[in-house]
Formats: sequence, structure tokens, C-alpha cells
Amino acid sequence: MRPLVIATQAAGGDFGRLRAEFELPESFGADVLAEAEAAAVDPREPAGAREDATDLPFVTIDPPGAKDLDQAMLLERVAGGFRVHYAIADVAAFVAPGGPIDLEARRRGQTLYLPDGNVPLHPPVLSEDAASLLPGEVRPAVLWTIDLDATGVPTGARVRRAMVRSVRQFDYESVQATLDDPHPSIAALPEIGRLRRELAVRRGALELQLPEQEIGGDPDGGWALGMRPRNPIEAWNAEISLLTGMSAATIMIEAGVGVLRTLPGAEPEAVDWLRRSAHALGIDWPAGASVAELLSGLDPGQPEAMALYADTTRLLRGAGYTAFDGEAPELSTHAGIGGPYAHVTAPIRRLVDRFATEVCLAVGADRPVPEWVRAGLAEMPDLMSASDTLAARVERACIDQVEAWMLAPRIGEHFEAVVLRAEETRAEIMVENPPVMGRCTGTNFPEGGRITVRLTAVDVDKRKISFERTQ
Repeated sequence: MRPLVIATQAAGGDFGRLRAEFELPESFGADVLAEAEAAAVDPREPAGAREDATDLPFVTIDPPGAKDLDQAMLLERVAGGFRVHYAIADVAAFVAPGGPIDLEARRRGQTLYLPDGNVPLHPPVLSEDAASLLPGEVRPAVLWTIDLDATGVPTGARVRRAMVRSVRQFDYESVQATLDDPHPSIAALPEIGRLRRELAVRRGALELQLPEQEIGGDPDGGWALGMRPRNPIEAWNAEISLLTGMSAATIMIEAGVGVLRTLPGAEPEAVDWLRRSAHALGIDWPAGASVAELLSGLDPGQPEAMALYADTTRLLRGAGYTAFDGEAPELSTHAGIGGPYAHVTAPIRRLVDRFATEVCLAVGADRPVPEWVRAGLAEMPDLMSASDTLAARVERACIDQVEAWMLAPRIGEHFEAVVLRAEETRAEIMVENPPVMGRCTGTNFPEGGRITVRLTAVDVDKRKISFERTQ
């Protein structure tokens, strides 16, 4: 695994101006907080019996320091394959339909993460305490049990309400460090994760292994920007969530009611364009290989691979949410995942998951879908699309701000960079140290190649940086 590259420059400032610019809420209303405090002490009991699963040794895997823990897992090897137990926080036990918390959650859509603190979907007394699957605590949950054959293909799925207890909280690095002597509850994670990744490639799922820019605290009190390659544990952990989301989508499609995360397939012209891009980058595209197969065989550490990953994002346009009630929708698949998919595994942090989960629970118990769920389905696509757009803008603005803070004293300096995407007189580049992304002017850009650039301007207030190619 390639190490996290941390910028050495410290960057001062806070994000108050950015929060004001995006009109992010600073707190919750008194009525929301009062309902949350009461629900934390005396949760409501939604329809359906609740199973006692506190004897199952669940564990969680989340980023370091996380408190809003949506998911806990227990993976077992069984005769003929595997059994995945996936416990999801039962937020509906704390949120009354139509109540203050519910209405505020619909306004927010999802939790927004900023370097100096998040803007939560639900009050912290719930999201970081009573509803969170914290270790050692008995919590209401929605429990998925999914059986897989020896190749990782699902053979059955069951969902119901339960009480669970997590026995351990891990982060990605601690799991990675203990692969030689793993916790028994996740000893099968590498095997299941690899099998599911192989199936994903065969389905046509597109995994773009671009390193992620990440903001962290600096020892001097400022902010530092890093470029973090994806940890294998994250990929395997994500496969468990994707497996559950695909199982939920299947349940809803068969029932003719629900809400899916959808993405139309790429047009043949777009794939032909990507093929030409691969050829220009010197990447061999074997005859008969799909886009997914090609991408899975690339080394993400190579600049030409990073450039092709950046180009492939053009194939992943048009993502949205599709609600339906009465019959399956015309578009029911997500091209990036290679099949039907729904959000159900992060209800603490994302609004739509609570609604999709309630559909699955009702169908699984052969009960009518609650009217409040049916009534809310139609507005989910617009609410979530608006929320996704805001979340992406806020995340990008935070990174742009730290980049500007870091580079403001360095105008005129030269840097080494990789060309991710090139046009006639400008390009998108990734500077390697400090790890920043930006636009560069010039000519004859070698897409996927390394160049030297000069920092020509920084506007801290507008969060803009500019480079020009020097060689």
C-alpha cells in the first residue's frame, strides 16, 4: 500500500466564512433538540417484532475518531460459502414521521463533513450516541443476513429489526495492521471482499482508484492537505455495503415500490472516446476486454492510469435517485456498480436510507409499506439530489480553501505535476508535493505525463489557484 502523502505546509484560518457562504445551519431548533433528547431516553418502537441478536459479536470499521456509526458486521464461513450479518442503525426508532426531527432531516438531506466539524443530519444526542452502534452498547438495529455461495454470489437475504451489541470499533488502518491475526468477526473479510470485487468486474462495475485529497489537522494548529490512496480494507468494507444495497434494490424492484440509486449506462460513443484516450496514453486495451476489466488491471500508482481514471469519470454522468410505487422504473440499474442498487446502509448520515429500509422491512415481513414511507418516496429524488450537490460543493470548497491557504506564500515557485486531462491550451493537473489539484495553462500537454509548472496566482478569498506550464 502506498503511504499517505502529507503536505508539510501548515495552513491557517477557519471555515466560518465558507459555512456562511453556503448558509449551513449552525445548530438545531429547540423543538428538534427536545424531541431528540426524549427519543434518546425512550425510543419509539416501529412496526414489527425485534429480534434479540446481542449474542452476535459485531464489530464496526470506520474512519478514526468516527462517532456516527451506521454499520456493524459479523462475517462467517458456513458450509458451501459465507454468511454476512450486517447491522444498520435503526434511526426510525428515534424519528417520528412528520415530527420535528423528520422535517429537519428532510431539509438537510445528509450529514456534511467539514475539517472543523460536521453539520449532522440528526442531533448528536442521536447520531453520535443513542442511535450510533458504539462498542459495548446495546442498540436497536436493522439486521441484514445475506448468504453467499463459495464464489461470493448471494443465495438469499433476510432483513428484520433486532437489538445488537458491537464488541469492537476498528478503523481501516488497524484492520489492515492485523490481517495476519484478524478479529474473528472479520477474518473472512479479505476473502469475501476479493470475491465480491471479482464479481463486480464481471458485472461491469467501474472502480476509479484515484487518490483522494484529504484535509487533516496540522500540529501547529492549521490545516494540512494529503493525498490518500484507497486502503484495501476500505474497498472490501465497501463491498459489504454494496452487497446489502444491491440486495435491498432487488427486494424493492420485486415488490414494485421503493427508491433506487441509478446511473444510466455510457453511450457507445463515450466508450469509443475512452478507448482512443487509452491508446493515446499508451495503455493496451486487450481485445474483448470491458471498461471494468481494463480499469481493474491498471496500476493506480502510474500517472497514465490516473489520467485514464480521470477520463473515465465522463462515463459516470447522470447519477440520480429513482422512486417508484406500483411498478418497476424504466431505469433500475446503476452503471457504475453494474446492477440495481439502493442506499440503505447509512441512515444516520443520509435521509433516503431510512425510507428505503422501511420498504425492505415491510416487504420482508409481508406487511404493507407504511403510508408515511409511500408519501415520502416521491420527494426523495429531489431532496437527495439537492443535498448531494451541496455536499459536493462544500467538500470541493474546503479543499480549494486549504490549497489556497497553503500556496498563497509560494507564488512564482515551480512544482512537478501529472497531467490528468488535457485540452488545447489548458489542462487539469495533480501537483505531487504539496498534493493539490488545479488548472494549468500552456500547450502540448502530455495527458498522463509529468510536467513542470509554475504557480502564477492565488486568490484566497475566491479559493482559486493558477499554474502555467514551464516545461
